[in-house]
Amino acid sequence: MAHIIVLGNEKGGSGKSTTSMHLFAALARCGHQVGVIDLDLRQKSFFRYLENREAFINRTGTKLPMPVRHVLEYSTFDSVAAAQAEEEARFSVALNRLDETCSYILIDCPGSHTRYAQMAHAAADTLITPMNDSLIDFDLLARLNPETGKVLGPSVYAEMVWKARQLRATAGLKPVDWVVLRNRIATLNARNKRRVGSALTELSKRIGFRVIPGFGERVVFREMFLSGLTLLDLKDTGDISLNISNLAARQEVREVVKSLNLPDVSIKF
Repeated sequence: MAHIIVLGNEKGGSGKSTTSMHLFAALARCGHQVGVIDLDLRQKSFFRYLENREAFINRTGTKLPMPVRHVLEYSTFDSVAAAQAEEEARFSVALNRLDETCSYILIDCPGSHTRYAQMAHAAADTLITPMNDSLIDFDLLARLNPETGKVLGPSVYAEMVWKARQLRATAGLKPVDWVVLRNRIATLNARNKRRVGSALTELSKRIGFRVIPGFGERVVFREMFLSGLTLLDLKDTGDISLNISNLAARQEVREVVKSLNLPDVSIKF
């Protein structure tokens, strides 16, 4: 049975597609066949990244791993019930087909609430929520008292995850491992950084997630999109220099993968 990893956060620009791409590359380098689904059916940032990778391979002849892609579409039924039933069937077919050949299925969710995103969260064995290190991003997880900084209660996205957990429990599935990936952490010990950190620590105990350091604010992550490359491809392509900053970024990828505690994954990159 394939292990399902879902990248979810109801906010754009948090690093979901970049994280998805590097997770795929890491799993592939560990010897796993990876199936991928991009649920952002409008922008398709993750699949655009993969299309750029495919074009790079064809253009240069470089041998790089590619995942098995499954494309989903929204239902065109006018009836809400009929549309939901059709999308549930399509999602189930997608998981079953990828499960036949893949040991991991990676699902990148849009920065908005959709039926497909709900289904993905309920199916997740590992849920990764990338967030920028800001109070704006934190607001999607919980509401804060502006004077004390104390958590008042879970917000919209956290409530959606809670409902997904209930669906998993009803189906007799094991609890999801929810990981909040804290991206773009400031190097300086700023007040905002401390407030976000303490709020995440408090909230993690209340609603049950782990917090791990993510990726820093690095130009290289943006530069690699057009060629479809990841930091784990640097040795194979020679397309991006192995400077100190890029080596540090690659180490961040290693630490993220290690912290996720994924089954049958030993760091080989």
